[in-house]
Amino acid sequence: MRFYINYDVNIACRVILQEQLELLNIKYKLLPLGGFEISSTVSKEKFNALKENLGRYAINIVDNQRKHLFQQIKETIVEIIFDKDKFPNTNISYYLSEKFNLSYGHLASVFSEYTYTTIENFIIIQKIEKVKKLIIEEKLNMTEISYELNYSSVAHLSSQFKKVTGLTPTVFKRIVEKRKQLID
Repeated sequence: MRFYINYDVNIACRVILQEQLELLNIKYKLLPLGGFEISSTVSKEKFNALKENLGRYAINIVDNQRKHLFQQIKETIVEIIFDKDKFPNTNISYYLSEKFNLSYGHLASVFSEYTYTTIENFIIIQKIEKVKKLIIEEKLNMTEISYELNYSSVAHLSSQFKKVTGLTPTVFKRIVEKRKQLID
């Protein structure tokens, strides 16, 4: 029997962070956008233990402000692509500028510094990942998927899908169906 999980990355990380801080008896205050503040002096050993414990969950403490901003941009993009209710009515560049109260040029510069790609390319890749997920779930047809992800047409979506994956959505769907048949 196969099961799937659905989770909110931000909530999961906050819960793990709280558990690890409390496990080490570190007094803290959670800050918005994934930050935290330690309320008292912590030994280097305790701090290293915290870093190590969080590292097991692939959570890293970032002390570099630009790197933290990059992480927040990345998480925001993933969140708006994968959470239908958070997809902005405006274009994403405007949404990001407003959310972080910084110019889009600055955000794009910070983002490309860590990924060597543009925000636009990252958005396309995330949208294609969402398309794959929706194709696998088989709840929506291509027209509905195209509409949900704000594509101008199914042809535009198919073109981007093929550019990123090397496959058309139809071929991808056939591969998924064949794998399901083999498993069953």
